[in-house]
Amino acid sequence: MNSGVPPTYESPSSDSLAAGRRSPFGAGSKMFGAGLLVLGLLSGLLFAGSALAAAPTVALGTAASFSVLGGSTITNTGPTTMFGDLGLSPGSSVTGAPHVLGQTHVDDAVAIDAKNALTTSYNDAAGRASNGSAGTDLAGQTFSPGVRTASSSLLLSSGSVTLDAQGDPNAVFIFQIGSTLITGSSTTVLLVNGAQACNVFWQVGSSATLGTGTRFVGTIMASGNIAANTAATIHGRLLAKTEAVNMDTNTITTSNCASSVTGSGGGTETTTPAEATALAGASALAETTVGTTGGKPVTAPLVSKGQKTTGKRVHRRATRRQTRRRASKPRSPARPALPHRRGTFTG
Repeated sequence: MNSGVPPTYESPSSDSLAAGRRSPFGAGSKMFGAGLLVLGLLSGLLFAGSALAAAPTVALGTAASFSVLGGSTITNTGPTTMFGDLGLSPGSSVTGAPHVLGQTHVDDAVAIDAKNALTTSYNDAAGRASNGSAGTDLAGQTFSPGVRTASSSLLLSSGSVTLDAQGDPNAVFIFQIGSTLITGSSTTVLLVNGAQACNVFWQVGSSATLGTGTRFVGTIMASGNIAANTAATIHGRLLAKTEAVNMDTNTITTSNCASSVTGSGGGTETTTPAEATALAGASALAETTVGTTGGKPVTAPLVSKGQKTTGKRVHRRATRRQTRRRASKPRSPARPALPHRRGTFTG
């Protein structure tokens, strides 16, 4: 029954407000916000890891086209072949007549510009933040992408060292070496899981020496001299800032990533079958077509360990082999076949 008195409105008490804050819905909101915060932190960590894996390569600029670049002199013994350019500055003495499939620039504007680019690249590699130590001996070690540092000398005493790109074709490997880089005889640098020679860099504080028969990978940027001993193969570059580059019966294939001819990295590495054969340490001589002149193929020899055959001699052998392979008609028999006789077989 209506008494005629209007109902009164009571404001919520402080206790009821507190109970509301303690409601399951309010607690869930806090948990949801905390979850978002954790997800944000995890995303940040994942992004940081991706940024590390995708660290930029060392841009070589105009030095990228050079297989060999020296400062004082360049010397050679035996039939060395380089697939890229040869450059020297400020020196002017190149001895031993290495077989250069690219261009030769001796103390000219191109060589000077390349040396300036080398200095920039060297400083870039030296200034990268380190991801850890390379130790003192690379033998038997496996490295993931990143920057590794050796405060003094770095040795590859025996066997091999493995560079694992972990499926990333843009993975970059930089070794910062305080003084010398030395490899023992018949040692190997292995690339696995997508690693590319075009993204491997060795920044050397003084000199680099590659042992007899070494199969080396990457661009050496040395402050001092570089020596490649007998039959060492290099899938990369020998770039010396101030001193000499000394070679002996070497094969040097200049590696470039397909997406960049200036060494800015990325993409699939451009390696010809002839380069792959040379670096695999083939025991037999081979010959590769490296270009054309006037519509005719131009070939160059790939020389394996211990073989001192000249390019002309190799060319004659390859031509004879090719002529034999192309023979399409069987030779006529030297004499007519004899008729079959009972008890005998001819043919």
